[in-house]
Amino acid sequence: MKAIGIDQAFISKLVETFYGRVLQHPELGPVFDARLSGRWPEHMEKMKSFWSSVAFRSGAYGGKPVQAHLGVANMVPELFPKWLALFSETLDDVAPTQEAKDWFMATAERIAKSLTLSLFYNPALDDPAKKPD
Repeated sequence: MKAIGIDQAFISKLVETFYGRVLQHPELGPVFDARLSGRWPEHMEKMKSFWSSVAFRSGAYGGKPVQAHLGVANMVPELFPKWLALFSETLDDVAPTQEAKDWFMATAERIAKSLTLSLFYNPALDDPAKKPD
């Protein structure tokens, strides 16, 4: 990670910058703020711990992302591509190298796909005979 410019200071800057932008986003901001109102500092530390754990394989994060996102009011699958686009824009502005951006985006895309499937997958949609009209 160090070879591509990823260190704890970068992760902190990425998380702070990204979630600052999330709050300003017309669709993402209200969803996040409704869930995290009064708990933003705690969330920021949790996200720094999460990304550090993923990047450095440190085991620093012990949370359960799927459970944390269950029941979030107004969360819909269509928000995930917007989250990813904003994350990509943030990386364009703060990533120290193209390799760092590529690594974080590939990781974020896997996470978004996993969360989307965990939160919204409906097996009935796989069977044409069971699809709602």
